[in-house]
Amino acid sequence: MTNNIKDKVVIITGASSGIGEATAKLLAAKGAKVVLGARREDKLKAIADNIAKAGGQAVYQALDVTRQDDNDAIVKLAKDSFGKVDAILLNAGIMPVSNVSALKTSEWKQMVDVNINGVLNGVAAVMPIFTAQKSGHILAVSSVAGIKAYPGTAVYGGTKWFVRDFMECLRMESAMEGTNIRTVTLYPAAINTELLTTITDEGAAQGMAGIYTAFGIAPDRIAQVVAFAFDLPEDTTVNEFTVGPAKQPW
Repeated sequence: MTNNIKDKVVIITGASSGIGEATAKLLAAKGAKVVLGARREDKLKAIADNIAKAGGQAVYQALDVTRQDDNDAIVKLAKDSFGKVDAILLNAGIMPVSNVSALKTSEWKQMVDVNINGVLNGVAAVMPIFTAQKSGHILAVSSVAGIKAYPGTAVYGGTKWFVRDFMECLRMESAMEGTNIRTVTLYPAAINTELLTTITDEGAAQGMAGIYTAFGIAPDRIAQVVAFAFDLPEDTTVNEFTVGPAKQPW
């Protein structure tokens, strides 16, 4: 089987832990050149060092996805370091779920800023390059809460439904425009990451912790799906993956 991952330059947001970290390590092991972005630069350095020790190639930079300048800067880092950009995984996200009646309005705004604007900023940063070169792969992490409604996730799920619609429109538009930009939207269920640490509502935190304790699986399961998508021929798009624990009735 051919390796379509080798030498691809892949930007990963939210790369300091969880799905981002697992994906960075797996893609680097398969020969990709990974560009890591997140707010915690110390963690990025440790991951990049780990990849280098294993024989892979990685660079990193502090990234706040809510800032367009930061997104533009990490795209520049990719080009300066490796000469090109082939793909971006828009993975950064937060999940401070709660019932609407709790009125955690500041958390609503944070979710919109990270989960929606963070995706838009990343796409805006790579789109001129992908359009000019008539190729590119844009992957975004939504959630099972982006395809089904769950109590307590009205705002979080709303941001993830946005990702679903936006990415589907992007896929169709690129096909119509002939730019060959492929898209992937990922809908994870209970994956053991740091998402639960962003929940401040006590009842919601207990409920989600129970679900993840009972069902949660490792983030490298999502990394394997990302690698599968990357390894497909350039003329093929699998645009949606719903992935979760086999025993979870999500």
